[in-house]
Amino acid sequence: MYSLLSFIFPKIIYYSFIISFGPWCILAPNPACLTKCGSLEVKYPLGTGYGCGSPRFHPFVACTATATGDRLLLTTHTGSYPITSISYSSSTITISPPCMSNCTFMQTCPTILGLDWASPFQLGPSIFILLSCDPSISFLTMKDFNTLICDPSSTYLCASIYTCPAVVDLGLPLFPSTNTCCVYSPANLDSRDEFNLHELNCAGYTSVVSLGDVPSDPMQWEYGMVLKYNLGGLDSYNTAPSCRACELSGGVCGYAPPHNSFVCVCQNGGVNTTTDCYNYLNGQWLSVSSTSHLSWKVWWGILAVLMIFCQIAHEQAKLKSRCCILTFFFCFMYLKIS
Repeated sequence: MYSLLSFIFPKIIYYSFIISFGPWCILAPNPACLTKCGSLEVKYPLGTGYGCGSPRFHPFVACTATATGDRLLLTTHTGSYPITSISYSSSTITISPPCMSNCTFMQTCPTILGLDWASPFQLGPSIFILLSCDPSISFLTMKDFNTLICDPSSTYLCASIYTCPAVVDLGLPLFPSTNTCCVYSPANLDSRDEFNLHELNCAGYTSVVSLGDVPSDPMQWEYGMVLKYNLGGLDSYNTAPSCRACELSGGVCGYAPPHNSFVCVCQNGGVNTTTDCYNYLNGQWLSVSSTSHLSWKVWWGILAVLMIFCQIAHEQAKLKSRCCILTFFFCFMYLKIS
């Protein structure tokens, strides 16, 4: 009898825990998923760290503490770039590379900007303008294509950006000739997925998101580099319905290794669930679902079985003490989830 009870008791503990908490709680590596990073709203598929958002975006996008506050950064093999805006409707982000020029501040760019092949990002609909280039750039053609890399129909943009006094920081005179400027269209990365100004014989560049209401006034342009992201069919199909329910309940969509299964990270207490956060409030589980009602029935059944075993083990001092401990444990756990 003693060996039988010793075998059964651990099984009772294990399966009762799985039955009671399995539908809701699973472990995730980082419960501190945030809905904002700095001034940016962060939601699926983007995330603020490991275990948040879609696993396809880790480790490329993360919320990082800086001297000026939290910043959402895109990190690739060539560096980290601040994300300045996100459009979830068009699946794009806008980044601001540190050495990118604008009308008020121009600089040479010694670094290479690149994207990672494994990342979900690719170049979006930005207007790339190459600055202070060798005049021969006007005749350069794209590799594998017999087309010029500079768009001759957009030279008016070169004339506009060259009215900015900051061009002198590139070693150019005021109002320089536009033959040292190139509207790189369509912009392409090289075979290494990199944008290399040295290979193009240019000193600097700028990227424009929007020309504003007055296209001839570069002071009104919106500067930045737009990147488009994609989820992949399976990720979008499997996660989207669960994620919508999670976000409506105030949770943050995330994932749990090793299989990267979906979790809903609840903000109040950092509890991770497989559904949504409606069953959780102020750190306490509420009995508001059919699963919750089933849970108390299961617990009462386990307590009844324990009492029977304790009666059988009445003559065995060791088993009797074990029964008392287990009964106290299950009573405590029942009260905790009730």
